[in-house]
Amino acid sequence: MSAEAASSPAAVDAEIAAAVERLRPELARLARELYDQPEIGFEERASVARIAALLAAHGVDAEVGAFGLDTALRASTAADAAASGPHFAIIAEYDALPGIGHACGHNVIAAVAVGAFLAAAPLVAGLGGRLSLIGTPAEENGGGKELIIRAGGFDDVDAAGMVHPSSGSGTSSVLGQRTTGVRRVAVTFHGRAAHAAGAPWLGRNALDAVVTAYQSVAQLRQHILPSDRLHGIITDGGAAPNIVPERASALFYVRSAEVGQLRELTDRVVAVLEGAALATGTGAEIDVDPVPPYLPLQTNKALTARWTEAFAARGHEIPAPAAPPQGGPSTDMGNVSRLVPSIHPSLGLGGPDDVLPHNAAFAELTVLPAAVDALVDAAAALAATAVTYTTDPQLRAAAAAEFAASGGPSRWED
Repeated sequence: MSAEAASSPAAVDAEIAAAVERLRPELARLARELYDQPEIGFEERASVARIAALLAAHGVDAEVGAFGLDTALRASTAADAAASGPHFAIIAEYDALPGIGHACGHNVIAAVAVGAFLAAAPLVAGLGGRLSLIGTPAEENGGGKELIIRAGGFDDVDAAGMVHPSSGSGTSSVLGQRTTGVRRVAVTFHGRAAHAAGAPWLGRNALDAVVTAYQSVAQLRQHILPSDRLHGIITDGGAAPNIVPERASALFYVRSAEVGQLRELTDRVVAVLEGAALATGTGAEIDVDPVPPYLPLQTNKALTARWTEAFAARGHEIPAPAAPPQGGPSTDMGNVSRLVPSIHPSLGLGGPDDVLPHNAAFAELTVLPAAVDALVDAAAALAATAVTYTTDPQLRAAAAAEFAASGGPSRWED
């Protein structure tokens, strides 16, 4: 395709559509294989090997173990890392959830990303741009994208994009989509063991401290913004009822749609945990950010408009932008979106509206025929976005201007 032809979105979309359709059986098989063998974060060895094998079958060498992470992956159209040209990174995820497998649909995310990369790579390479596929481990539990950022994996990337599956048959409001940021706060209370019946006065009950902390966080929920969320679990409640627990632990998630509020709310939770220790005569060992913080997603509307155009051309209805978020999930793609212009549209898989991610029934949807149709369409739209970004100076300028107006590149600083 010539540069002149590449300036026509219709011409780009037609060539990509043919390429993605040829890939359909392989993408469906990849989604199914990941579904059949789900692996949690940082353990995705078979998953990343399958992705690398599929890329190799199409003549693409992939580096497994990139960025110092065993299950990260990098593939690129540029053999020379110093090659010039606009650089778009397509992001893949492939970790599963404990116990419920791919109930967040990361098998679909991986198939979309691989399909988009393989469809777009020849066009981007032939027209002087750069395209990368970055496989990011442990989105659910480890902040793989932030770890890759810290390793310099996005230093030469100009824009990035991925697609996340969701419920229903349509898409979420992609033009105004945001997510909350999230920080984890782990706490272990240390008390003193004693016989719960024979000499309870000698004990200092660490479980009481956890329960006090949990109830206090619940009370704090009454006095936070509608866009904020607090939730947690008790991870260790003691060994036996007749022993005053000398050790007990909990893990809390703190979420907010604004970075400043995320910091402030975390400080309030830490104060609650310290108060629980004081009330129970125990010590509190508090670990803030055992996993890198996830920042609120900042969707680039200029890039998303190109995605919307390509996705709508494949017969999908795009809803109007939603109202400001009232809380919700988090993703480490938010960290990438604060570093470079990014998109993260949601993709309906054709299932019931009330079957949402993080429910076992959602995993089953990800391998049905309707989901395969959706992921093929999403791969085509993401590929079209990548190609247009690398070949259209006007789109790059619009994306860059919007990103600069939002404050430009920013990273989490402790």
